[in-house]
Amino acid sequence: MTEEKFYNLVQRRKKFPADEGIREQLRPYKVDNAIIMAAGMSSRFVPLSLEKPKGLLEVRGEVLIERQIRQLQAAGIDDITVVVGYKKEMFFYLAEQFKVKIVVNPDYYRYNNTSTLMLVLPLLKNTYICSSDNYFVDNVFEEYVYHSYYAAVFAEGETNEYCLEYASDGRITGVSVGGRDAWYMLGHVYFDRNFSDRFRQILQHDYEQIPDVRNQLWEDVYTVHVEELPLYIRQYDADKVKEFDSLEELRSFDAGYLDNLNSAIMDNIASVLQCSKRDIKDIYPIRSGMMNISFGFSCQGKKYIYRQYCKNTEQ
Repeated sequence: MTEEKFYNLVQRRKKFPADEGIREQLRPYKVDNAIIMAAGMSSRFVPLSLEKPKGLLEVRGEVLIERQIRQLQAAGIDDITVVVGYKKEMFFYLAEQFKVKIVVNPDYYRYNNTSTLMLVLPLLKNTYICSSDNYFVDNVFEEYVYHSYYAAVFAEGETNEYCLEYASDGRITGVSVGGRDAWYMLGHVYFDRNFSDRFRQILQHDYEQIPDVRNQLWEDVYTVHVEELPLYIRQYDADKVKEFDSLEELRSFDAGYLDNLNSAIMDNIASVLQCSKRDIKDIYPIRSGMMNISFGFSCQGKKYIYRQYCKNTEQ
């Protein structure tokens, strides 16, 4: 089916939802399910990630992962699997509240998100792959999708993100880490069945045969096999697809965030330094040791390091 015919059928489907003929023609393009990756520790997002997973942060009055689940369900996608790891118990309520499936990744602390996708390989079909910490201003999800794609936004100037090269038809032909004035990977991904079938074989082989793959993002595996895995760019405005890499980015997006922030660590800093939480800025992670976790920040023109001892520390 041509892309033009596909989109014409989608529009007719909206006008005539009871037409079984249209529905049957669109069946190969029906989204089967969604995987939400929520296992990571989000170490760059200290101090908030020390208290709860990033996907459970509340932004503009909504919990990030809850908002994403609602958007998926609004698009008719009810088969949703959430892969958890770090502070996994905090996600368990989603199973009852939203009827999603929960899969636990026991390797979240030592391997990267390739270990998450390894756990759900049998589920990959016509599948959305999502990150629990993305915020979509508008609902990006659809009931029918023509082919596999990766969402992308444009970076003006220098960027350290995964930048894309693509052909005139939109197919991605190359990926490089870092670039200038480029479209880069950000947000959700869609695997169609053909992509899923090939990707399943490649990841299974590489994960078992190449030790470094366990420490990589799945996008790194895709980059090596870009010619074998047809993936297209889908471009979005930067103000529509959000990923918050720091507290600074989050509070610039949600002006009232700190006023409603429930964080014992931030409250502790404000109490000790006798300052407002708004005075706590320029937060950056420091590599954690076995006995403590630390991060740096500035407050009222001075620089500080916050160290928090782990639960099992004797002193």
